[in-house]
Amino acid sequence: MNNSEMLLLKLGEVVLKGQNRRSFEDRLVTNVRRRLKKCGSFQVYVRQSTIYAEPVNGSCDMESAWQAARQVFGVVSVARAVPCEKTVPAIVETARTYLEEAFAQAKSFKVESKRADKNYPMNSIQVSQAVGGDLAELFPHVAVDVHNPELTVYVEIREKHAYVHAPAVPGAGGLPVGMGGHAVSLLSGGLDSPVSSWMMARRGVELEMVHFVSPPYTSQQAQDKVLELAQLLTAWCGRMLVHIVPFTEIQEEIRRKCPEEYFTLIMRRFMMRLAEAVAKRAGAKALITGESLGQVASQTMMALAATDDVASMPVLRPLIGMDKVDIIRMAREIGTYETSILPYEDCCTVFTPRHPATRPNLEEVRKAEAALDVDGLVSKALEGESWIRVKP
Repeated sequence: MNNSEMLLLKLGEVVLKGQNRRSFEDRLVTNVRRRLKKCGSFQVYVRQSTIYAEPVNGSCDMESAWQAARQVFGVVSVARAVPCEKTVPAIVETARTYLEEAFAQAKSFKVESKRADKNYPMNSIQVSQAVGGDLAELFPHVAVDVHNPELTVYVEIREKHAYVHAPAVPGAGGLPVGMGGHAVSLLSGGLDSPVSSWMMARRGVELEMVHFVSPPYTSQQAQDKVLELAQLLTAWCGRMLVHIVPFTEIQEEIRRKCPEEYFTLIMRRFMMRLAEAVAKRAGAKALITGESLGQVASQTMMALAATDDVASMPVLRPLIGMDKVDIIRMAREIGTYETSILPYEDCCTVFTPRHPATRPNLEEVRKAEAALDVDGLVSKALEGESWIRVKP
């Protein structure tokens, strides 16, 4: 039997999906295979609420695979493990060799066993006692402590083999990407929109991004920054399309013909129209924004209602009840913070009114917007659209 190290990926919410569980598991296995491909050749399969990823040969990069597996939505924890025969001597010998370094550093340990194979003659407590007793003799300097051990040796008795591993680490959780539908996320260069995109991907949503550019008011560095954010998100979400939509003419027309206090609101309404057009063409069923209630003038309840007025599909706002401190913490955790704070202006900040309307009257907003050729501006912007495919 091949006793090389492998990965055990435990499923989270997927196990609660009843009759749909198989389709969730199949999607998750596909996502894991795709994510591990760059780390080497792995055999990936699911058994008893666990995905097994076994290296086919010695050229696999187990460290990279372990990191990649932790970023697959739908996986609640990841453990590096070694399979062995389902006998106490084989389990003890595997633990002795595989966890030798951990035992050298620990002052206390315990064995925690799980018997998924109910036909196995010993129950989980008996396995723990037998394996723990033998390991205590092999490592006499490490005390047995079943309440607060420094090292826990995990033993799993499954269909074909037993598996020995140290504590698992948390995975990304959530649902497999692709099981929650397809949506278009409005991606700016700020802190909020990458986090909101990540949160919806974690609920299984497959993403496409739309980004608005306003040359010469926005620079190539600003666009590159957004593409870098999209690139960082692919580690979690997988490959995605980023639609680049020109916005200069729309902003200049708004500045020329609309009251200043409505600049941002009318601009947001155009963004919604354009994003929805992109979404409909892509077969997406919702839009995603990074808005948080009351964070800026265009994110009051009345302002959000004025923005939603032009959208016919659902607008998902996962950050709506979050504080900036929470958003910054999440940006750090998912790896987008350092890029988001780079000092390149996006088009949202180009024509900021001095005194924006925080309690806009919807009819007045519509009336102010009527000075513009809305359909013509939208059509022209969509004609200038380009897209870039971003891969992990």
